[in-house]
Amino acid sequence: MNTIIYLVKHADELKENGIQNTNDTAQLINEKYILSVKGEEQSKRLSENPELQNIDVIWSSSYARAKATAKYIAYRNNIDINIDSRLNERKLGNLEDLSKWMKNKPFGVVQAYLQDKKWKGREGESCEEATERVTIFLQKILQENDGKKIVLVSHGALISFLLTNWCELNEEMKLVFNNKIIEIKEPSVTKLTFDKQKLISIESIEI
Repeated sequence: MNTIIYLVKHADELKENGIQNTNDTAQLINEKYILSVKGEEQSKRLSENPELQNIDVIWSSSYARAKATAKYIAYRNNIDINIDSRLNERKLGNLEDLSKWMKNKPFGVVQAYLQDKKWKGREGESCEEATERVTIFLQKILQENDGKKIVLVSHGALISFLLTNWCELNEEMKLVFNNKIIEIKEPSVTKLTFDKQKLISIESIEI
């Protein structure tokens, strides 16, 4: 029996203006972002998707917006949410470093990380490092949950990094699997089907 992994990117997050808590680092601020009203509605609808029924296990990033997305799926399936920091978004690190590095880049920030997998700002994390930790986590999940349906709620960049284990990148630095572009939207569901540790297919689920 195949193992199904659903990679869920969290729903729409609340956009905030004004003065942030000056005691919080950029990393802490990023971790605390909550869902917008639109995001809460998206998450509820997402949990009603036929693909996300009869889920055996759900894991989430420790970030507030990921847990808030996961709670609807967990409630719908009457299961508890498991938290693991290996599903957390890559650490941005020093935002000035990131801003300087992104200057004149032809692509968005996720594509830039995919193009230069070793780059990281001070106190940040490279694409290569983030990919390694989430890949190790996925391998563990597959070993311990053979034949089950599993949801992993995470973040756009990290999901994209994970998918590079099987996807190619086209000239626009977009993920391609079997000649189809795999887009990670907000929210999105990407279905991975495995036979033991071997990937069989990747497909984007209509939501």
